[in-house]
Amino acid sequence: MLVRVAAGIIIREQKVFIALRKASQHQGDLWEFPGGKCEAEESPEQALARELQEECGIVVKRSDYFNTVSHDYGDKQVELVFFTVTEFSGEARGDEGQQVRWVSVADLADYSFPEANKVIVDALLAS
Repeated sequence: MLVRVAAGIIIREQKVFIALRKASQHQGDLWEFPGGKCEAEESPEQALARELQEECGIVVKRSDYFNTVSHDYGDKQVELVFFTVTEFSGEARGDEGQQVRWVSVADLADYSFPEANKVIVDALLAS
């Protein structure tokens, strides 16, 4: 079964907001760009806005499509639709108890991400 996920590359002052997945989650103890599953009848943009408000406490004012990555983990197939989020209201935080931090793009290389996110990290590092 394919799981479609919307994820936000939240950018502020040359830093990117990342969150640590809980150990109990699929791909746990790895860092990620926040977001979540698209519900039935929900566009990736709608899912992104909903998930970032629920998970991070921000209201998306501007998001732009960045890339789509499909990956088969063996136990789960995912399609991740990434957006850059450059305008938002509120202060990004971990509203679901997850560890979060703002890091410079160059420092993304120092964090462990799920395999499906590595293409995005590489693209950000190259920009």
